[in-house]
This record gives sequence, structure tokens and C-alpha cells, in this order.
Amino acid sequence: MRLAEKTAIVTGAASGIGLAVATRLGAEGARVVVADLDQAKAEMAAQAIRQAGADCAVAICDVSEETAVARCRQLALDRFGRLDIIVNNAGLITFKPLEAFTGADWLKVLSVDLLGAVYFTREAFAHMTAGGAIVNIASVHAVETTPQVAPYAAAKAALLSLTRSTSIEGRKRGIRANAVLPGAIDTPMLWENPNIKSGVETISPEDVGKPDQIAAAVAFLASNDAAFVTGAALNVDGGRLARL
Repeated sequence: MRLAEKTAIVTGAASGIGLAVATRLGAEGARVVVADLDQAKAEMAAQAIRQAGADCAVAICDVSEETAVARCRQLALDRFGRLDIIVNNAGLITFKPLEAFTGADWLKVLSVDLLGAVYFTREAFAHMTAGGAIVNIASVHAVETTPQVAPYAAAKAALLSLTRSTSIEGRKRGIRANAVLPGAIDTPMLWENPNIKSGVETISPEDVGKPDQIAAAVAFLASNDAAFVTGAALNVDGGRLARL
């Protein structure tokens, strides 16, 4: 197994892409910290991961709070003795016309979608040993976007920049950083999107991927198979961006 004896923190891991990633990393041999705000769902996710044979812990974590992020990191170290992989997946999206977003609206999204990754990156630099890997879950919205999601798109674009900076400054520490850009993925976040419901944005069924397909890309980037890959942004979108 590619990730045997490694410890991974996955944020937003109670459902959707995060749950698929946490499950895949556990199947690859990692010990997984399921980090999420929803305790009930996080406990259910952890139970499923354990039943599949992986060691797992739960951290109730608001990634927008620096102290919560530090507690999550400490739980990983206390429980498993090391920290090798961080997957910054937790995300928030809101829908309004650009002119309707308030400063508070912007800060709410940026605090989760960007600063959460910043805080976990800082923890990685302080506590991860050489050979560690950070995988940031960005979005195709970082490159091509749609109406009414300006803070989300901006945060995901900034996350790509953070990934590049992390790869540069992490190199001397032996820490790699890469980003995955999911396209339309079969999760509640996709189908509850008001733009999808209203028809402002249309998605062909052939362009809808599965959470497991994102998880496979993350597992590769987190593993030693990607030892010479850092600072990369990997589109996992079924070729959607290539046609936009």
C-alpha cells in the first residue's frame, strides 16, 4: 500500500469529495483524521473508514479558526505520532450577484476556502517531516467561472497561487504541494447549486464525475509515486476546461 504508516488530515471529510478522499487514503494504508464541522456526520464517516480496515480519528474543526486548526494538528500528532499528508478540501460557496456581496460575505468564504488552507500549511511547515505532501482541492472555477460565485472563484484562484508558493517554500523542507481542480462532481454541492437549478449553468451528464475519481488523483499526489511533482495544478474534470 502506497501510504502505509503515513498520517493524513482531510478537511471537510464527512461527506462528498472529502469523504471519498479520506476513504481512499485509508484504503491505501494511511491513518486518517476526519476533520469536519459536523460531528455526527464525521463520526459516521470515521466508522465507515474503520469498517473498511483503516485507523481513523475525528477532529471537529472549523478551518477558518486558527486555534481549531492547531488542535486538529495536535490530535493527529497525539493519536498517530506524525503528520505526513494534509488535504485541504473544506469549502464554502455562496450565490449572489457580484454587487450584492458584502465585505462580510467575502470574508466568510475566503476564511474557509483560502485561509483554512493557509493555516494548515503553516502547521505542516512546523510539524511535517521531509517527504510530506499537501494537496489543495481547488476548482475549475479558479480558471473559468460562472455568474454569482465571485468570492468562491477568487478564493480558488488564490488557492492555486498559495499552492505554488507552498511548493517553492516547502522544497527546502522536503514538503510537496499540489492542487486538484475538480470539475462538476456528483455531490450535493453540485445539485444544490442555484445556477444549475435555474439553468444559468448547464451540465452534460458526461461531464459529471464521481468523488472517487477526485480521490484517486489526490492519492497519487499524496504518494511517493508523485515524488517529483510539486507546484502542479491537476485538472480532474473530464476534459471540460479544454472545451470552454
